[in-house]
Amino acid sequence: MLTGSVVAVDTAKATFLSSYSWHHTSPWFGGLSALEMSENGRDMTLLNDRGIILTARVSRNGATVSNIDITSSARVLSSKGETLRGVAGDSEGMAISKDGSVYISFEGIHRIARYNRGDNTTNVLLHPDAFKQMAGNGSFESLAIDDSGRLYTMPEKGLTADGRIPVYRWSGRAWSQPFSLPKSGKFLPVGADFGPDGRFYLLERAAGFLGFRTQLRRWDLSSGMPEDGTILLRTRSGTHDNLEGVSIWRDAAGQLRATMVADDNFLIIQQTELVEYTLPD
Repeated sequence: MLTGSVVAVDTAKATFLSSYSWHHTSPWFGGLSALEMSENGRDMTLLNDRGIILTARVSRNGATVSNIDITSSARVLSSKGETLRGVAGDSEGMAISKDGSVYISFEGIHRIARYNRGDNTTNVLLHPDAFKQMAGNGSFESLAIDDSGRLYTMPEKGLTADGRIPVYRWSGRAWSQPFSLPKSGKFLPVGADFGPDGRFYLLERAAGFLGFRTQLRRWDLSSGMPEDGTILLRTRSGTHDNLEGVSIWRDAAGQLRATMVADDNFLIIQQTELVEYTLPD
């Protein structure tokens, strides 16, 4: 396994745009842990951690999110068309390829699956023995796909022998572990995406008595190894809720944006929050 030479710097900063508190009356609404934003910044696909996948339309007042309307919802099923219950339905990460293929990561029973839009079933990708050893409630919250259609994931908990975050890559036929990333304090990986700039973005979370802290880091993977590691965002406790999903896109003005969604864990004391920042190129 290669680790690369990664040094995180703190010179490039994200700029806060808006935070939208999202409410809906459906009993399944909540627990949102992954999202993908369309190129125009108006349409979203989201996933919650109880096996519900949904689409929504975003309305904006200038740079500020003003409303979100759910346009569809469906329950993710097993390959046999059965409801995924309990730990089997703990869906956490999502990635959508250029051709529209949807992939979902699960951390109750550690696996990555392809989601079939036609009948809502899923087909599990082959997985190595290493996946079986992941910690309960600590595996695949993050899932991203590059322009070549390769999937990238990593455990929320569980480090390499030298204390780094192992990154697994699916080539379309098999998994490999091409590199690892440096751990950053108490932050744990919970979301990932490739931006329109081709760079890899990692959303991380740290929980404490005063609430959640959020961190967003970025690497250039064009050489096959992570380079130019940069901390784009690091918040204080309680700035946002439990941000777990991230999508990187470019707005009409050509500015990179990060849209992030908070998992409220279906608790009254938390909120479903959609947060946006602009990012430096």
